[in-house]
Amino acid sequence: MYSWKTHFVVLADYQHWANEALFACLDRLREEVIASDQCLPYTSIHHTLDHLLLVGQVWHARLQGLHWEANYRVIHHPDFRELKQALRREARQLQGWLEAAPDTRFQTKIHYVGGGLPKDVWVRDALTHLFTRYAHHRGQVSAVVTRLGGPAADMDFLRYRREMDKVLAETGSPSRAD
Repeated sequence: MYSWKTHFVVLADYQHWANEALFACLDRLREEVIASDQCLPYTSIHHTLDHLLLVGQVWHARLQGLHWEANYRVIHHPDFRELKQALRREARQLQGWLEAAPDTRFQTKIHYVGGGLPKDVWVRDALTHLFTRYAHHRGQVSAVVTRLGGPAADMDFLRYRREMDKVLAETGSPSRAD
């Protein structure tokens, strides 16, 4: 049975896959270009991806009932290779948390303070917000990469599904869509 939990576990796996597609394109750029001002909301590719990691960590903490203060104005991972590894770890940690969560967790709300104001939000809405935010920032970075003459990252969700279904078919595993 397809459930909210199954949906978000698949989306978490997709986040990791899409990050890898973007990293493959970024690996063709020089680090000084990745660190340079590219007119992004967080100035550079590096800072935008650092922001992406921080957003994931903040929301992951909120989902666990924890509070995490975040300073989005500074780069927390100055080494770009380490930042990519941290993004990989965070994507898999969130996926693991989602896999371990009971199905009923997705029918609850979380309470947090954001912008100085207390807020309540459904877990499924928080996750939808997080995953669409990831896609938004990856899209911004991908657009800059192509503007710089780099390859376009193929991060299409349906391509991900086709690739995963092929892998599952090759191993004799049932499709995750079932």
